[in-house]
Amino acid sequence: MAGKLAAAGLIDSRKDESSPTLGEHLKNYFSKRTDVKKSTKINWRQSERNMLSFFGADCTLASITPGDAKDFERWLGTSAARENVYAEAEGGLAENTRRKRISNAKQLFQYAVDHELISRNPFKGLKSSVGGNRSRDYFLSREDSQKIIDACPNGQWRLIFALSRFGGLRCPSEHLALKWTDVDWDRSRILVHSPKTEHHEGKAERWLPMFPELRPHLEHAWEQAQEGAEHVITHYRDASQNLRTQFQRIIKRAGLTPWPKLFQNLRASRATELAADHPAHVAAAWLGHSTLVANKHYWQVTDDDFEKATLEKPPERCAAQNPAQQAHVLARTPSQAETPAHKKTPVLQEFASECFTVQKYTMTPTGLEPVLPA
Repeated sequence: MAGKLAAAGLIDSRKDESSPTLGEHLKNYFSKRTDVKKSTKINWRQSERNMLSFFGADCTLASITPGDAKDFERWLGTSAARENVYAEAEGGLAENTRRKRISNAKQLFQYAVDHELISRNPFKGLKSSVGGNRSRDYFLSREDSQKIIDACPNGQWRLIFALSRFGGLRCPSEHLALKWTDVDWDRSRILVHSPKTEHHEGKAERWLPMFPELRPHLEHAWEQAQEGAEHVITHYRDASQNLRTQFQRIIKRAGLTPWPKLFQNLRASRATELAADHPAHVAAAWLGHSTLVANKHYWQVTDDDFEKATLEKPPERCAAQNPAQQAHVLARTPSQAETPAHKKTPVLQEFASECFTVQKYTMTPTGLEPVLPA
């Protein structure tokens, strides 16, 4: 009650000395988490700015209730929570973004619970699992892919795009981790290191075929590489550097309209193609995800699927059935005047010997049934 009165400006706020403030807790938490990648901390910082904007840095952890956490969740859906142009133009953050911010807040407060700074996690009951938003799917055709390649300013950008669209690499982490020692020219394979999945057993790296769409761009980059060069991608080495803005300019230069989830949909386009031409488990292994994840986030139904369904020859079962049906129809086409009554249909010849014609016999006065005693 005191917290609510203080928030309304009716009394001075009471600081609970036994509970740290939100600002102090976040600063302490980030300083101790030296085990996470830089990109993870960047994601946490976005959640930190949201929490400090809504609750305030001087708000104590113990004063935040489950109701406050619910209010924060709703606030993320308002325009006040949008910090950049990449969020939805109307309203607040996208649903998956909101859930990710709630997941980060839940993790931060669970740390406080584990260290007995607070007794309960106010975010515990909120939804935080991120699901696939299929309404933002986009399949980039090969024709449009070539337009983008032609619009790229240099060989490095052409290679970045080719590795994303035809190699299905995660951008930028897997691009920046790629070294020339990972390129096996003799076997036409590429060893891809995945920082995103390296904490899972057996998922730190995977072999990828050097697809025909990739080889010319790799060969050009090899010819342009300096003596002793280690990494395949020499430009844009900073993982926090934003490639999205320049990629949008390249797309517009190609005469196309930027699509949602620029780089992820390039990976999804390649995953869809590979799954159509190869067994599902093979296509998933090449791109470094499971078939369940691919079905949930990557595989799409394309226009080519509809064209194949309508243009390809019918299956053999249908093709064999149609001639039989046509023969049956043709056999019935002639009129009774043109077809002799005694002429047998070829299909029934083997059974006709056991049949007889009723017109050959004369019916007795007593009928067909035998005569019984009176």
